Amino acid sequence: MKPIYLDHAATSPMHPDVIQAMIPVMESTFGNPSSVHAYGREARHIVDDAREKVAASIGAADKHIIFTSGGTEADNMALVGVANACREQGKHIITTAIEHHATLHAANYLESQGFEITYLPVDATGAVKLSDLQAALLPDTILVSVMMINNETGIMQPIQAIGELLRSHTAYFHTDAVQAYGTEEIDVDALGVDLLSVSAHKINGPKGIGALYVRDGVRIKPITYGGEQERKRRAGTENVASIAGFGKAAELAMLKRAERRVAYQQLQDAFTAELERTGIDFHINGEGGQRSVGIINISFPGTNVESLLMNFDLSGVTVSSGSACTAGSVDPSHVLKTMYGEDERVTNSIRFSFGYGNTVESVTEAAQTVAAIIKRLTKGKE
Repeated sequence: MKPIYLDHAATSPMHPDVIQAMIPVMESTFGNPSSVHAYGREARHIVDDAREKVAASIGAADKHIIFTSGGTEADNMALVGVANACREQGKHIITTAIEHHATLHAANYLESQGFEITYLPVDATGAVKLSDLQAALLPDTILVSVMMINNETGIMQPIQAIGELLRSHTAYFHTDAVQAYGTEEIDVDALGVDLLSVSAHKINGPKGIGALYVRDGVRIKPITYGGEQERKRRAGTENVASIAGFGKAAELAMLKRAERRVAYQQLQDAFTAELERTGIDFHINGEGGQRSVGIINISFPGTNVESLLMNFDLSGVTVSSGSACTAGSVDPSHVLKTMYGEDERVTNSIRFSFGYGNTVESVTEAAQTVAAIIKRLTKGKE
């Protein structure tokens, strides 16, 4: 069968309109955006136009957008940049145990530099509790970082409620919105966030480009040194072609958000309905939690991750066991371990994520293939 890609949470195919927006830039706009001559001004105009589009997609002003190399750099800049700028005010940071490794490893680094990190737990629904956050807040807490949608489970965190809670505290509030971007409506003022990370390649844009939103007044130090690009906040010549693609992807995401939400929900529903029809044993992880569209994490009792991934791939169904940033590793998911402890779900769960290029017919076919493999792998284990 023709391979069916169900790993859009790892990365997504570029939209043809994005490719077309990038081609003329790569062909003819080679000027440095920091140069004052005509070639530089042409490149600067492209960067400025894209910045306006990315800002508009999250309800921000363009001056608040810092272009980065992706979500990882944006998360690192938020945590390390704020920590370094505010260390005299306090050394306590709060995040969650289920964050993307871009956040967790940045937090681990800060611990080695003398900062105190509180990692909030989640229950079996996959969401943090406001009461846990409130209990963890200290007078010297300088930053709270909670992702908007978990990249492994698709479970949404109570970002707006956290923003409300933190309005009466001096701590800055950062959210990794990489998995929410393009499907959820994002307004930085309504959410009450001070910093927000997004990435282009999750919304059918190019890889290697992302952005960090930074509210006026937020104290943050650069984590790279060199030129004075991005208003002295991120040194390095801008990736003009990819920024142009990011701008187009952001524009498309705004225009098609409602349409995408409906389509991705239909795909997810068709996939799970077909699994149910086949009669195989499966459980959706994070049941009871508020779920976004497009990402679903499923436990298949009596199986193991390594065997599932190998058999699915050989049969043309492309999926993952969690974050693509741990590619090559089949260690138990830190997210599922936080949710379920030592339960077998930690070692038999697969993430399916849907997006551009999928159809109801293709995901139904994928579900049939998955079911056949599960039946074969569990035969005689009942």
